[in-house]
Amino acid sequence: MNRPPGTPHTLGALAEVVGARVHGDASRMVSKVDVLDAADAETITFLSNARYRKYLKDCRAGAVVIAEKDLPDCPVAALVCDDPYLSFSRIAGLLYPEKGVPPGIHPRATVDSSARIGEGVTIEACAVIEAGSVIGEGCRIGAGCYIGREVSIGAATRLYPNVTVCEGVEIGARCRIHPGVVLGGDGFGLAWDGEDWARVPQLGGVRIGNDVDIGANTTVDRGALRDTVIEDGVKLDNLIQVAHNVEIGKHSALAGCTGIAGSARIGAYCTLAGGVGLVGHIELADHVHVTGMTMVTRSLKQPGVYSGNIPAMDARDWKKSVVRFRQLEGLVSRVRGLEKRRKQSE
Repeated sequence: MNRPPGTPHTLGALAEVVGARVHGDASRMVSKVDVLDAADAETITFLSNARYRKYLKDCRAGAVVIAEKDLPDCPVAALVCDDPYLSFSRIAGLLYPEKGVPPGIHPRATVDSSARIGEGVTIEACAVIEAGSVIGEGCRIGAGCYIGREVSIGAATRLYPNVTVCEGVEIGARCRIHPGVVLGGDGFGLAWDGEDWARVPQLGGVRIGNDVDIGANTTVDRGALRDTVIEDGVKLDNLIQVAHNVEIGKHSALAGCTGIAGSARIGAYCTLAGGVGLVGHIELADHVHVTGMTMVTRSLKQPGVYSGNIPAMDARDWKKSVVRFRQLEGLVSRVRGLEKRRKQSE
């Protein structure tokens, strides 16, 4: 991508904002961001992953955001800090601030007369806002969004196009809800009557805190009797399923394709990597971190890192391992028999 220049800043100004130390000319201007091996003289880039250190010696960027330990090998100006990735993310936001749009209701939007719309709200074409809903100040409701009855949305929250918010959902302030998200659809509540599945009414709601991000095509189901709850600062990636009555603690982050079954409770400051699955009615303590593709079938009551997957290996080795897995029960029985005979002989 040939990214156009953003808003120019001096290295000194950027360093002051992110709390970094300038190595080189503090008056140097940068206006673009790019990866380490493609950056030019107008660009600021960063190094945080050791895999990309090999590109540093040939870097031609205007500046690199870098840790102190890597500075001796940096051939250009630098902003030296403890967390280059975090600092770079803030710098990128300064160079490329989000473009505002004029407030107002598009002529092709449908807003019920009983809905309350705050000051400075933007409602784009083909959005629908049903009766009794409250849209806070400075919100932006994207094209094609559907806001059901009695929904509450806090100030400065943005709904990207084609988000569906069902009846009675509560969303806090400064949230970002990306395209295709569905909030408050029915949970998977079914009871078997001997011949068919009977639907269990889903009578709870969904409560989402402040500063929550929800990625594209993620779904958060309404509770069966009580609410599904996502607390402040939670970050959900794309394509995540959050089932009914799940609770996610503050500032937890869940990567794509994670699936959480009903009534599971996730603590604060947890991370779940891509493809993690949680069975229902279990609890994760605060500061639990689960690696990719792990299936969690029991409560994890202590902070720490948990894994339950087998990394990819050569197909022939995998087939041999599968054979060994099938032999484990027999091997266990043989070992127990040998131990029993040894004890008898003693």
